[in-house]
Amino acid sequence: MEDFMLGGKRMKESTKNYKLHKLGERQYLTLNAFAAYPELVHLFTTRHGGVSGGCTASWNFGARTLDSEENIRQNYELLAETLGTGAESLVVSDQTHTTNIRVVQASDAGKGVTCPKDYEDVDGLVTDVPGIAIVTGHADCNAVFFYDPLKRVIGLAHSGWRGTLGGISREMVRKMKDCYGSSAENLITGLGPALCQDCFEVDTDVAQRFFDKDENYRNFSYQKGEKYYLDLKQIIRYDLLAEGILPEHFSDMNLCTKCHKDVFFSHRGHQGKRGIMAAAMMLR
Repeated sequence: MEDFMLGGKRMKESTKNYKLHKLGERQYLTLNAFAAYPELVHLFTTRHGGVSGGCTASWNFGARTLDSEENIRQNYELLAETLGTGAESLVVSDQTHTTNIRVVQASDAGKGVTCPKDYEDVDGLVTDVPGIAIVTGHADCNAVFFYDPLKRVIGLAHSGWRGTLGGISREMVRKMKDCYGSSAENLITGLGPALCQDCFEVDTDVAQRFFDKDENYRNFSYQKGEKYYLDLKQIIRYDLLAEGILPEHFSDMNLCTKCHKDVFFSHRGHQGKRGIMAAAMMLR
């Protein structure tokens, strides 16, 4: 297959489980697996297309980064426009590496963007309310997308190594079952860009915490000297399948944020001096 360009870097078409979209200067990605559902809008932003400068150039959503509140507000407005809605419809999670999931109601509209949040330590959002866009922030951590096309329920999780170890993806499946009557075999799931295994180096104590939780996690690791390299994407997939997700209902963009740090913000790739990207989902 032919190569294509993303952020000035040549990429392999054969790895393309996603579609690259351009809207003016904005560049964002969608999962091909969700294209069959016209009632669903979703995306994962790149770093290109916003108004921020410096190390947060240019489409940055991070309130705790070296950026101004006005820039971030404008970037959220661009996100909302891309989704086909207004900023007052966005609902934003935290990035505190918990497994807490908030059931989003219509009354939550705008929280974290046009009005303050009245919640904290929330790394997952789930809703069945049309017109509400749920948003999570990322800069190496996995964005886990969930959709139940039968019950019309969407979910998004921010899953770094702590959230993955804690099982936030499993928690999302259970939350969708408990709150909306979803069945795992009906859920469509996918991962956005995040660290690949070769870029996720950890000390022995972190790796051991995974192995102590589930010995099978060793199958998604390798050791080099005193360091371990964990494949968090495969661990998330393993957890989802264990919850009853069908293998054919899981997909991965297979893009590493650090390997492509000219396209994505990467905490490790930019030594902490970076912005935050957004994953977003909305029911029309």
